Amino acid sequence: MGPGIKTTTKQEAAMFIQAWWRGTLVRRTLLHASLRAWIIQRWWKQMLVKLMEKKKRLSLQFYAQQEWAVVKLQSWVRMWRLRLRYCRLLHAVRIIQIYWRWHICQTRGFIQGRYNLKESQLNLQLEISLGLQACKVQQCIPLPVNE
Repeated sequence: MGPGIKTTTKQEAAMFIQAWWRGTLVRRTLLHASLRAWIIQRWWKQMLVKLMEKKKRLSLQFYAQQEWAVVKLQSWVRMWRLRLRYCRLLHAVRIIQIYWRWHICQTRGFIQGRYNLKESQLNLQLEISLGLQACKVQQCIPLPVNE
């Protein structure tokens, strides 16, 4: 019985060592796998953070572009309204100027005339307007000729 006990004990010891080594290898493999999974998860989380930052930046740029477009459109509308008001005022000023000039012309009067010089006479045509009264004068004046 002495030698059989030793062999079974050696076998059991070998089986124990082999089991321990297999367990160590499995634990090491699981540790490496979990570390690789953790590295992949960290990389993925970083990529998600970058994607979220990119989305935020793009949405902020889009918002700023929309705001700029709204401000530009508002300034164009204000400019159009001011131009319309200016054109109306300019039209009113022109109407007032026309009536004022007509009134001045009617109250002050004016003189228009033409003349022709032919050989020894001067033909004169004058139109004198004073308010509502008008007078037309046409006269031929002989010129003295020195011979």
